[in-house]
Amino acid sequence: MSSHNALLKQVSIAAEDKSLVAKFDIDGNIPGQGAYVVGLVAATPDHSHQRRMGIEFMNGEAVSFYCFSHDGTEENFDLMGVEHSGNTITGHFPISTIMGLAKGHLMTAFSDCDGRDYQANVPVEESL
Repeated sequence: MSSHNALLKQVSIAAEDKSLVAKFDIDGNIPGQGAYVVGLVAATPDHSHQRRMGIEFMNGEAVSFYCFSHDGTEENFDLMGVEHSGNTITGHFPISTIMGLAKGHLMTAFSDCDGRDYQANVPVEESL
């Protein structure tokens, strides 16, 4: 994949009903070949509690929608919570994925391509 394809341009989250809606705007389209992951890392200010929420695509199609907590728990969610069209990916995570994180939490976005870090620490616009 070229470094000019699928770069995260803007990431935002908002609380809607019982969902944490994460919107990932990318430069270009979701790669049609290989693995591509977009996601969020949420942490307490001291990084003692962290969660990694992600949406994984394989050959352009969503195949995994999950939240991994560094305490060792992992939840997999129904792919019905993922929408993607052109250069926008939207994930409707359960609001419970960030419950327990204080207002001063840290939130960044990331992308991975074929198993390697592609982007990290991308700023996230929050409306919680």
